[in-house]
Parts: sequence; structure tokens; C-alpha cells
Amino acid sequence: MTLPGLPGWARTVRMRLALTYSATLFGITALILAGIYFALSQTMVAAPLDPVTVKRFEKKSDGSIAYKPGEQFQAADLDTVQHAVNYTALQTLRDYSAVALAVMFLLSVLVGWWVSGRALRPVEAITRTAQEIGATDLSRRIGATGPRDELRTLADTIDGMLDRLDRAFTAERRLIEDVSHELRNPVMVVQANVEAVLGNEQADQAQRAEATAVVLGATSRMSRLLEDLLATARFRSEAFADREVDLAALAEGAVRDNRAVAERRGVSIVERTHPGPVAYGDANALGRAVDNLLSNAVRLAPVGSAITVGVGSRQGWAWIAVADEGPGVPAEARDRIFDRFYRGDDGNAEQPDGSGLGLAIARQVAESHDGHLLHTDHGPSGSTFTVWLPDRALDRATQRGDTPSSGDPLAS
Repeated sequence: MTLPGLPGWARTVRMRLALTYSATLFGITALILAGIYFALSQTMVAAPLDPVTVKRFEKKSDGSIAYKPGEQFQAADLDTVQHAVNYTALQTLRDYSAVALAVMFLLSVLVGWWVSGRALRPVEAITRTAQEIGATDLSRRIGATGPRDELRTLADTIDGMLDRLDRAFTAERRLIEDVSHELRNPVMVVQANVEAVLGNEQADQAQRAEATAVVLGATSRMSRLLEDLLATARFRSEAFADREVDLAALAEGAVRDNRAVAERRGVSIVERTHPGPVAYGDANALGRAVDNLLSNAVRLAPVGSAITVGVGSRQGWAWIAVADEGPGVPAEARDRIFDRFYRGDDGNAEQPDGSGLGLAIARQVAESHDGHLLHTDHGPSGSTFTVWLPDRALDRATQRGDTPSSGDPLAS
């Protein structure tokens, strides 16, 4: 609750902390002085001085005692004087304690303001840096120094969050640039053919058929790209429906979907599936990953070669492997084949009719299911891509390593 009409500095956290420190110090001092006063008042007998008026007499030369008119004085016994001294001391202690409390209140406010300012200085630095950071420039960091206290931990946490945001925004900008680049070429192809042939009434039937085939190929490429982008967006939104997935049935479905295309290209598909391995996750996402691997293999495989699709389990890890007899991946390209929109210069990584997102999506799907996508290159004999996932069909007593075993599971 804030009181209206107060200036801005009076509603700050620093003022609240200063008042809290002041109230704490003032309360402690008041309790100490009150305790001292109470302890002294209980151990000392104190009372105001109550003297007795005594008349003055004198002794005459004849030995008689006579009263001296108009002369008298105040007298008291020793105990009464001591009680009066104690009373005066307690009164003095009370008065000075009141003054000391007033001075202590002012000092505690000043000290509380200074201490709260020192304590909030890192927060001010964090706030100032956060205000200077814009959505287009996330390169600034707080860079807090000093002991590893709570504020240092807060600053480091914000720096880590900025790192993740910077990477995410950089990836988004790169994705937009890549998508724009990928869509530009097929759009230009469609536009050029429509303007040059399909929009030309003098073009003959053969030219129109050729232009139509080119336009259909370009639109098909754009369609695959949009499907892959939709899969990427769905992956990032984490819109997964997790359930148990039979990997053998998943692989068999991918083979059925790609067998007709493989036969048209003169490529055979060999199945080496073994019922049993089960993963827990989204069946559609996993099916998309396996379909991307298999469709890549179909495009890469030479005419007359065979593609092998296998399913199995090893050391607590279930696997789906796709092996082809294609040209393999050059050594200089093996670190980049999982990058979005990457295609080898020589066409070996992914053929131009692919979207360039297949392997990137497959790896994202595998990692989102606590798994891995590994590549094994066999040189001129082709490549094997293996999706490793935790095998949920095993009992709890089975030990699973932190990472799956390396190598091609189809080779064993």
C-alpha cells in the first residue's frame, strides 16, 4: 500500500530499507536504555529529599542554651540523603536517555539511508544496465564483481538469461534470413516462368509443359520448406503429446511412406526392425525425424543401391538407424551437416531439392526426447544416421549409460 502525495524518493525501496534499519536500531537502543533504567531503579532505593527544619540554638556563658530567633537550617539523616542522590541520578539518566534516543533516531535514519544505498548499489547497476539493453542489442552484460553473495548470483543469473536471449534472437534472425534466401529462388523461378512462358500466348505446348513442370517443382520445394518450418515452430512451442511409442512400428510407417519414391528412383529399402524398443514422447515428432532421415537417404542413394532401416536396443538405449550407400559426407562438412539450410557445395550433404532443414529438425526432435542423433560415415560406402532414445521398455533395474555407445549399430 502506497500513500498518495508522497514524493518519489519516499516511496523507494531505499527509503523503506532506511526506515527499517532506523526502526531496528532505535528499538534496540530504546530497549537497552529502558533495561538499564529498570535494572537501576530495582536495585537502588531512590526518593526525593525530605529534609527536617532544625532551629539554631546557642550556648550562653552561664551554660544555658537559648534559641536564636530567625535562624534555622534543613537537616536529614544519611539514608535520606543517599536516597535523594539515587533519585537525582535516575532522573538524570532518564533525561539523558531521552536526548540520546532522539539523537539515535536521527543517526539511525542517516546510517540506514547510507547502508541501504550501499546494499542496493548492485541493484542500481543491474537496473541501469537492463534499461540500456534494447531488443536489438543484447550484447551488454552486467558483469558484476565482488563476493559470491545473493546480488552477485542475481546479476550472474540475469547475464545468463541475456546470453540465452541473445542466442535465441540471433538464431531467429538467422532463420529469417535463411528462409528469405531459400524462398527467394523458387519464387523467382515461378515468376520468371509465369512471365516468360505461361503468360505468353505465343508459347507452344511443349514450352508450357516444361514451364509447368518447373513451376510445380519450385512450388513443391516451397511446400516442403514450409512443412519443415511448421515442424520447427511446433518443436519450439513444445506442443508435444507424450506417450509410449513403438519404434519398430514407427520405422515401418516411415518405410511405407517412402517406398514408392524409392522404387521410382530404383532404390530398394531393407528393413531390420526388431519389436520391443519403446520410447516415451511425441509419435508425430519422432515420425517426422525418421521420415526426414529416410527421405534424405532416398534422395542421396545411387540408382540400384539399397537403404537399410533398423531398430534395436543396446545398453538401455533404443535406436533407429538409416544407412545408405550414397556418396557419404566430406570430412570438412561433417561438423555442419546438422546446421539449418546447410547444403554441401558438391551436393553431397543434401541435394538441392531438399529444404535444408531435415537433419536439423531430426536432431532437435532427438534431443527434445533426451536422445541423440549421431552420424557415422563410411566413406564411399555411404553414411548411417542413428537416433538414440532412452528405451522405456526396459525394467528399472537395467543400467543406462549417460550417452549411447558410438559406432554404427547396423554394423554389429
